[in-house]
Amino acid sequence: MTSPAETPAVGPSAAARTALDLTADLPLPALEDLYRDLHRHPELSAREHRTAGVLAGRLREAGYETAEGVGGTGGPGVVGVLRNGDGPTVLLRGDMDALPVTEETGLPYASENPGVMHACGHDLHVTWLTGAAGALAAGRDTWSGTLLVVGQPAEETGTGAAAMVADGLYERFPRPDVLLAQHAAPGPAGLYAHTPGLIMSASTDVDIVVHGVGGHGSRPEATVDPVVTAAYIVTRLQSVVSREIAARESAVLTVGRIEAGTRHNIIPAEARISLNLRTQSAEVRERMLASIRRIAAGECAAAGCPREPSVTVSGSFPVTVNDADTDRRVAAVHGEVFGAGTVLDFGPVMGSEDFPFLAEGGAGGKLPYAYWFVTSTPAEVWNAAAAEAGDDLLEQLAAVPSNHSPHFAPDLATVGPGVRTLVSGALEMFAG
Repeated sequence: MTSPAETPAVGPSAAARTALDLTADLPLPALEDLYRDLHRHPELSAREHRTAGVLAGRLREAGYETAEGVGGTGGPGVVGVLRNGDGPTVLLRGDMDALPVTEETGLPYASENPGVMHACGHDLHVTWLTGAAGALAAGRDTWSGTLLVVGQPAEETGTGAAAMVADGLYERFPRPDVLLAQHAAPGPAGLYAHTPGLIMSASTDVDIVVHGVGGHGSRPEATVDPVVTAAYIVTRLQSVVSREIAARESAVLTVGRIEAGTRHNIIPAEARISLNLRTQSAEVRERMLASIRRIAAGECAAAGCPREPSVTVSGSFPVTVNDADTDRRVAAVHGEVFGAGTVLDFGPVMGSEDFPFLAEGGAGGKLPYAYWFVTSTPAEVWNAAAAEAGDDLLEQLAAVPSNHSPHFAPDLATVGPGVRTLVSGALEMFAG
């Protein structure tokens, strides 16, 4: 781990001083209540109507021109615009959707929507965004420019950001000069992870259908069993990363689902396999896709399947690559605001985001952005993990609930700091 930003020997910058002033008296009890309310009422991707309404209402109260339903059928996106004289246009984004996860935290404000949970921290993201929007509106005499606040739907499915752009985000509202976003992450609360370049990986979903010949379980010789063939494919796929990708490259291949059959004594006519790939370069992604197609076709041919397998590439997320200068500036102001040793560079991770689709910018070309992580594991949870795992950071991280875990529960102590990160980052961008 290295630090991309150190607190200068001279006093803090104007952006850092102003951020501390604007966030000195945050309405923390009200923001924590907002977080609890959002956590109790999670909504799946493209169905975030209640969450969007709550955010839109808070933006209107703070004086923003506010629009709802941005994204069409891709989800109920929210846009708030605060015009405050000449200067840059800065976009702050928070995603709103929850996951199909049954909560097991035991929290008094646990999900009241069965089978749905804010297991990735997007309720915290909306809370941070709301607090930052309010603080920047209240302190508008300290900055000049246009602030664009975006509540994005359907991040988990990778469709929300693109849907908002397709629905005229940058034609209907001011086109930003820079975009900022952040994400709750496991780790001892109080750290801010920046990487000036590649920070998150691409994700690609692949579906394989194995076509066999079905029949009675008592007469396998009269069939071509797609279950056995699918099993061979799954086993062979485990060699793609270990034997076909160079050790210097980062890649993950996960078989997340395999489905076939209806009864114990029926050999089905087909089997379905669902995969997910994580890659950090287009070349590795294409190499892995070619390997998957080759392996699936080869195993089906060896089994005597009546036709070749169907291999379909479906949902995908792009790599997230920070604009180096923008990220260094934001990291530097975060170092000033929070102190030495709080801003770290963990390097790129294998998780994925659809935030870069917002940066495509429609017809105007790609926009610069900075994206960072806010660690959010409660101190008592982290300390217990550290006591068990020792000094190995990766072992410690593996021992605490991660994003998408039914036990994921960010520390409410991060509500204020998460607002402060957005406010200070925006003020640094408004400084030109």
